[in-house]
Amino acid sequence: MTPSSDRFTPAFGLGNPHLQTLWGPLWRKTTHIERLRERLWLDDGDFLDLDWHGSHDAQTPLVLVLHGLTGSSNSPYVAGLQKALAAQGWASVALNWRGCSGEPNLLARSYHSGASEDLAQAIAHLRAKRPLAPLYAVGYSLGGNVLLKHLGETGDACGLQAAAAVSVPFRLDQCADRIGLGFSRVYQKHFMREMLAYIRVKQRQFLQDGRADGLKTLESLGSLEKMRTFWDFDGRVTAPLHGYLSAEDYYRRASSRYFLGDIRTPSLIIHAADDPFVFAHSLPDASELSACTEFELTAKGGHVGFVDGTLRQPGYYLERRIPQWLLARHNQHATTPP
Repeated sequence: MTPSSDRFTPAFGLGNPHLQTLWGPLWRKTTHIERLRERLWLDDGDFLDLDWHGSHDAQTPLVLVLHGLTGSSNSPYVAGLQKALAAQGWASVALNWRGCSGEPNLLARSYHSGASEDLAQAIAHLRAKRPLAPLYAVGYSLGGNVLLKHLGETGDACGLQAAAAVSVPFRLDQCADRIGLGFSRVYQKHFMREMLAYIRVKQRQFLQDGRADGLKTLESLGSLEKMRTFWDFDGRVTAPLHGYLSAEDYYRRASSRYFLGDIRTPSLIIHAADDPFVFAHSLPDASELSACTEFELTAKGGHVGFVDGTLRQPGYYLERRIPQWLLARHNQHATTPP
């Protein structure tokens, strides 16, 4: 698949993939929006926090937004998209994966790149809550992987009218290798620090709350010391907590690339060829994509970057392109005879 630059041109001075990747978390001004939080209780007794923004009208299109690893509804790209959707007159709800809303979740298990069962419950909840509203979803990085996996697993029964996924780690095993190379090791170190802190905070909370079973499960993982790579963490933490045999088993069963051919929902995938988390050979071939999937591969953009405009007045391509594409799919669906 050949990258094209006709849709996205990086801001002058931000052509480097790492500057694109780091712009949002380090230099983007905070997007202030008012949101209403709802707690969704899951079948296993745990919870997800949902942050609503925009129209309360029962028939207004609704977009579910899914953040990436160690992110939350406060991630700049999430709040930015919610603001852009509201400007279009649409409603949105940002999902915080388990333990990502500022409060530890209640079970030893957490969230991971294959947690499509949590997404399925969230979609079912939103369809029940707003049955007249057309429902869409947008996922970034880990959230994009979960979204594409869900679309492939469920086919025509996914519950969504259309979906978009950005900077997806299509092959988790290969991405775990890629993030350990060169400057990308800086990202690996950051993620490892955040993921280990997530577990330690939960351990302290379980001890304080007297949650003996959960604490015992976390303690059974053994020492959290000397974990340096994703392979370490996913082999010693993610796999045993979520019923996988090993990191290899988790990567194989959770990687969205293996589910792409079964997608039956109109889908847009946006990816940059210079993404510092993803090898070029990790991207799917055109033959792996279903007929209803559009793949936009840009030459530049980094990982969930896509900052254009100028340094003085930066623009955010994803926050223009995704609402535009969703609106086109919505209008197309509205004019298509049953």
